[in-house]
Parts: sequence; C-alpha cells; structure tokens
Amino acid sequence: MSEALTNTFLTDVLEDGRRAQDFVELHDQVQTSVNLLDSLENFLSTFQKDLSAVSGQISTLQDRSKDIENKLKSRRKIEKPLSHLLVDLCISPELATLILDTPVGEPWIPAIVEFENRLDAVKVRVRVKAARDLAEVAEGLRIVAATKLRTFFLAMLQPIRSSMTTNMQVIQTSVLLKYRSLFEFLQRHAPPVASEVQRAYVGTARTYFETGFRRYIRSLGYLKARWVEKNETIIAGAGETNVEPEVDVDRFSHSRIDGPGPVLAYMVDDKSHKEPVEALLRSMLLVLMDNATAEYTFIMAFFAVEPRPSMHSKQSSGSILSPTSLLSPTQGDFDDSRSNAGSDFGFTPKQRVTSIGSIGALMNAEGQATKDDQSAMNVIWKQIMDPVLEYCQTFVRSMLDPAPPVVPLLTMIRLTEDVMAEVQRRSCSPLETFIFTIRLQMWPVFQKAMADNVESLKKLAEGTTSGYFRRGSTTTDATVMSICRRYVRVFNSFIALTDQPEETMIFSNLFRLRQELSTLITSHTDKINDVVARATMQGSMYEIILQGLSRGATSHPKAQSEIAFWRGREEEARRRIVSTNRPR
Repeated sequence: MSEALTNTFLTDVLEDGRRAQDFVELHDQVQTSVNLLDSLENFLSTFQKDLSAVSGQISTLQDRSKDIENKLKSRRKIEKPLSHLLVDLCISPELATLILDTPVGEPWIPAIVEFENRLDAVKVRVRVKAARDLAEVAEGLRIVAATKLRTFFLAMLQPIRSSMTTNMQVIQTSVLLKYRSLFEFLQRHAPPVASEVQRAYVGTARTYFETGFRRYIRSLGYLKARWVEKNETIIAGAGETNVEPEVDVDRFSHSRIDGPGPVLAYMVDDKSHKEPVEALLRSMLLVLMDNATAEYTFIMAFFAVEPRPSMHSKQSSGSILSPTSLLSPTQGDFDDSRSNAGSDFGFTPKQRVTSIGSIGALMNAEGQATKDDQSAMNVIWKQIMDPVLEYCQTFVRSMLDPAPPVVPLLTMIRLTEDVMAEVQRRSCSPLETFIFTIRLQMWPVFQKAMADNVESLKKLAEGTTSGYFRRGSTTTDATVMSICRRYVRVFNSFIALTDQPEETMIFSNLFRLRQELSTLITSHTDKINDVVARATMQGSMYEIILQGLSRGATSHPKAQSEIAFWRGREEEARRRIVSTNRPR
C-alpha cells in the first residue's frame, strides 16, 4: 500500500514537474502580455496627447477659416462700390486723346457724356484721395473741351451770317439739335461759354429773320399798293349802276389757315399780279406763324436747361454712354405747302410746322420746363423776333389805315382768330400775345366802319322826310334797291364768316343796320300816295332782300330769323294790297 502511495506520489511529482514547465511558460506569456499592455498603454497615452494637439490645431484652423470667411464677405461687400468708384474716376487714355487731339464731331457726342460722368464723379467723391488727385487732370480736359466746343458752335453759325440763302432750318435740325448734348455740357460745366454761344445765336438769328421779313413784307407792300379798294359806306354810289357785285366767296377762303397758297415774294415781279388785302395779311401771318413757332420750338428744345440725374441714379459702366435722343423740328404732321413764301428774296421761311407737333413729345419725354425756364426761353425768342414783330405790326397798321371795307376787314379778323387758335395749339405763348394784340386792333376799326354804315343809312332815311327846319332829300327806287342788295351782300358775307350762332359784335351791328334799312324803305315809300303802289313797292324791295338772303347760308340760325323778319314784312305788304283791292 505504501508502495502504491509512493508510486502515486512519484507519478504526481512527475506530473507536477511537467505542469511546472507549463506554468513557467504561461508565466512568461503573461509577463509578455503585461509588457505589451504597458507598451500599448504608453502608445495610447502618447496618441491621446497627439490627438489633443491635433484637435487644438483643427480648432485653430477653424477659427482662422472663420476669420478668412468674414474678411472675404467684407471684401465682397465693398467689391462693387470699389469697382464703381474705379470706373467712375478712371478717365481712359482713349477719352483723353479724343478730347485733346481730335476736332469736334459725332464721336464727341458719346465721349462728352462719358466725360461728364467722370467730372460729376470727381465732384461727388471729393473726399476720396484718388478723386482729388484726378481733379486737376479732369479740369484741364474740361477747359480744352469747352474751348473746342465754343469754336465748333460759333463756326456752325457762320454760314447763316454770311448768306441769307442758307437754310437755317437744316442747320438747326441737322447740326445744332444733333449736338445738343454738347451744348448741355457747356451749360452745366462752362456757363460763360454757353452764354456766349447763346448770344451769338440770338444775334445771328435776329439778323437772319429781320432781313428776311423786311424783304418779304416790302414785297407784300408793293402788292398792296396795286390793290385799291376804298372803304365806302353802304349808301355810297347807290343806284348809279344797274348791277351790284355779288358776294366774292373765293375771298372768304383767306379767313382760314387752310386755303389757297400764300403769296410768294417773286410774284411782285409780275406787274399785273394783284392780291386783296386779306390775302396779303394771310400770307404774312402764315409765314410769321410758321417761322416764329418753329423758332420757339427750337429754342425750347436747344436752350432749355435740362436737370442732370444724380450720380446715385445712374449706372456706372466702363463703356462710352449713348447720347440722349434729340427732337427734330422736322417731325410732325403739318402740310408743308401752306407757307414757303419769300424764298426768291433770299429768305426761306420755315416749312409748316413740321417742327411744332413735336414740342409736346419733347416736353413729355424730358419734363416740363419751370416757369423761370419758360420765361427765359420767352426772352430769347423775343430778342430774336422783336424786329420781325415790329415789321409785321407796321404792315398791319398800314392795312388798317385807311381801313378796308367791312367784309374784307371781318375776313382779316377771322383769320387772326384761326391763326391764334393754331398758335395756341403749338404752345407759342409770346406769338399768341402778338396775334391777340393785332385782333384787338382790328375790332375797333370794324366797329367804327359798321357805325359809319349805320349812321349813313340813318341820315339817308331821315333825309327822305321833310320837317320845319330841314328839307328832305330825294331818294330813288334804284337807290333804295341798290342799298337793299348791298345789305344782303353784307349780311350773307357776315353769316359765311361766322360759325357761332351768337356773336354780339357782329349781329348787334347787323340788327342796327336792318332797322335803319327798314326805316329807309318805309320813309321812301311813304312818299307814294297810292296805298297799293306803296305796298307794291315795299313788297318788291322785300322780295329783293329775300331772294338775296335765300342765296346765302340759310342754315345759320341768324339767317333763318332774318328771312323770317323780311318775309313777315313782305306778307304784311301783300295783305295791305289785298285789303285795299277788296271791294267794299
């Protein structure tokens, strides 16, 4: 049993010996693992430190990135203003070379617009050092541009000064209005030069129109001397001829703008050519209206000071800007054939407001002129047209003294009314005032002529009756019938020249004239003792008046009432005849 225990013990010892070797190996492995773990721990510790350092660097980079991004945003915010500033302030070499080395021409139109933008920018950016540095260069270019523009505009006026055959309208529309933006530059940046150019134009245009109208009105004066038409009363020479002249309807056409062509200056060379006074007045007023209104339109279009938009409202660009569109007086819808008189005397009147209809478009496009600007433009127009208006006024006075017959005189009054309406439509207030003054001068002359007719007829009617202190004058049937026909001619002429159903100045005088004529017929026939013969003679005279009135414009209300009046008188005379012949 002991042996077995011993064997067992030995076996266990041997087994433990083998296990010990395993334990030693296991211990070595454990120790190696511990060492590896220690190394790993050291590595992880080092890595954690490195990771912390990298995290710090990333945070620093993020902060720097944010700073850079904020700076970028700030730079982007000032990029456009800075770009605009550079564009506004920069005067390109091409622009400077154009102003310094080239004569004024079409390339200057966009160039001056761009240069003016630069000048405005320099003035606005006065606190910017770059603008202050550039100001001296810009001022030098401004002086050069103003000097060249002055020479250019004065040279444009030279052909008008040197020859009356120069077509002034062509120079205005094709040259001056074309380069209007250049004159606007002078108005804003060189006012003394602009004033000098304006004075030069005023002097040139004044001489041009004065010379032309003096020649043309002198020609009209020659034609006026050939037409002799006395202003006689309605009773002058009555009954001396068996035939009374009929109403000359063709002469009524001179009461309107639309009508026959104006009198041309060369017509005076034909010694046999004659024109009535109303035709001469119409020609003068048409030529005056067309030239004066066209000149007023040009003055408003060229010399009016246009406000320049502020720098904040303009878009800056590096390219040369396009010129503003200009209005040409040749755009319109009027008939050119209405007035071209006077050309043969070295004077070419402006064509029929081919230039006037466009003034409204100009005002709508560029803004209404202020009252001060309007007054200034009126002053310029008057400085140019004053000699012309004086010539026209003198010619009108010569036509009214001695006064023409009442019918041509009323025709002239209607003409002034039509011309004034057209001038109002063309918005030429100074000329409107002048035409209105002429019209006011004519009405008293007309009133006096009508009063003379009424008074002469009244005296004739009163003279047919005798009294204690006067001896009656003798009137014949032919005389009274001739006066009746003349009355009809005057009445029909007045009706033809009057569109309004009521016009006191006209119809009050006709009413007075009718009363006196009725009195004359009554007083003349009262000398006939036989009642039937007296009524028959009255009826014959009333019939003459009715026949004449029926040939006139019977649609007018006053013509209808006039016919009714005389028809009543005729019926009354017939009733007397019938009642006298009726057997008792």
